[in-house]
Amino acid sequence: MMFYGWRIVAVCLIAALFANAFGLFGAGVYLSAIVATQGWPTGLVSGAITLFYLTSALLLMPVGSFIARIGPKPIMGTGIVAMTMGITALGHCDAVWQVYAAFLVMGIGWSSLSTTAQATTIAPWFDRHQGRAVSIASLGASAGGMIGPAILLLGIAQLGFAWTTTLAASVSLAVLLPLILVVLKRRPQDIGLWPDGAPGDANAAGKPAAHWTRAQALREWSLRSVMITFGIGMLVQVGFVTHQVTLLLPALGTAGTSLTAAATAVAALCSRLVLVRFADQIDQRKVAAGVLVAAALAYGAMGLFPIAPVLAAGSILYGVTVGNVTTLSPIIVRREFGAASFGPIFGMASMAIQLGAAIGPSFYGLLHDWSGSYRLPLLLVAVLDIAASVVLLSGQPKSGS
Repeated sequence: MMFYGWRIVAVCLIAALFANAFGLFGAGVYLSAIVATQGWPTGLVSGAITLFYLTSALLLMPVGSFIARIGPKPIMGTGIVAMTMGITALGHCDAVWQVYAAFLVMGIGWSSLSTTAQATTIAPWFDRHQGRAVSIASLGASAGGMIGPAILLLGIAQLGFAWTTTLAASVSLAVLLPLILVVLKRRPQDIGLWPDGAPGDANAAGKPAAHWTRAQALREWSLRSVMITFGIGMLVQVGFVTHQVTLLLPALGTAGTSLTAAATAVAALCSRLVLVRFADQIDQRKVAAGVLVAAALAYGAMGLFPIAPVLAAGSILYGVTVGNVTTLSPIIVRREFGAASFGPIFGMASMAIQLGAAIGPSFYGLLHDWSGSYRLPLLLVAVLDIAASVVLLSGQPKSGS
């Protein structure tokens, strides 16, 4: 009989699909649609997306702690309701403050469905296969990125912005809420099981799990290096995701932009499939550093040569890196600090990482408006990613991974 933990992974995968399709990857489409329909400056609307990520960042620490303490059902259930309310509202905004309010509500929902929520939900269920389980759940993010922008762009073209956001929100709520309420459980011991489906006596015989307080963990450079590195990585990545549609449309058109966005997500899906196979066997810090360098090459090329073939190829190379920047941070923290303290510690780490992500949309948007193009922000983020890879490698624990 299949271990129940894989059902938990399946629900997290579906949650990641909808949250990324109509949340993270959808934000760039919403930005483009709002700017096009209302005529407001890109930098002004980008600030609302920054608020979305800032709100989410501030909630990630309590989200991790509450899921560890009371289980994922009430947290993720609240999250899907809030996210769908925000998405619906976006299609009916006719004032800037309403856009900010809608993204604020979306941020509350996103935090409760984020990688932090998913990884904390999965953490008690697996030990030997933790990397594989988190990587499989993250495949939903790639699938969401692959289909979300294409569906939203097609819907807006055919039905209009308001109808599209309403339908996207309604389908998300109808699919996810029942799964969250019926399937999700706090830990395997509550239903007479043990991590990885191992016999109870095999788990009982192991040495007691180490417990870290937040203060103890924060004193470790290994944790701080993760927070700094992935904070920079997510600033760069989320900013690009938010502005990708706006960047590509002038050179590629609507059809070309949709195809490139889908190809970006396919590349992310393929790279995540590779991670699923090897996540528990690799040196995750070295792999993450290599991913950041590859992303820097993609951004640099697009900044220096903003022509259609380079923009398309750069987006696809970025896609190879995008999923693993998100997925590797919880795997590294879980391996180096254990399952017992994962929720509070990664909640703290992911709050710092998300604060970096919150800066991304405005970082790109304001520099775009100031310089008149995306060249300057793209070249700057390439340098930032290379610096982040050096920081990550410097934090390798002396005892090894």
